[in-house]
Amino acid sequence: MITLDGVMQAPGSPEEDKSGEFKYGGWTAPYGDKVYGEVVQRDLKPADYLLGRKTFEIWADYWPNHADFWPGINTGTKYVLSKTMKKSEWKNSQGSDIQVWGSSKLIQLLFKNDLVDELRLKIHPLTLGEGKKLFGD
Repeated sequence: MITLDGVMQAPGSPEEDKSGEFKYGGWTAPYGDKVYGEVVQRDLKPADYLLGRKTFEIWADYWPNHADFWPGINTGTKYVLSKTMKKSEWKNSQGSDIQVWGSSKLIQLLFKNDLVDELRLKIHPLTLGEGKKLFGD
């Protein structure tokens, strides 16, 4: 989920990621109609997940209690790139594809090292001007 100007920070909730004094959290809410829900559901297949620490921590607090929306989210293996995280209680198991959701710094690292096979962007028709960006500044 990304805006026309490349912002990908906190699309789901005002409380999701306030870092950098970001004040536009939850910006996808106006687009949450039936058609959008069907499009999003196509990408919510069981997989393994490569996440940055901050995204992982946000997800670990949310998804164990909301798995009815995303079947399989709690069973895919989570690989976390972190210098500080030691252990997690969020459960892991076998999956198929490796997907990256959020984790703007991690995505930029993957781009830099030619480790991205496919992008699936949900581009929203708005600009925010500030916030974490998919392609950096």
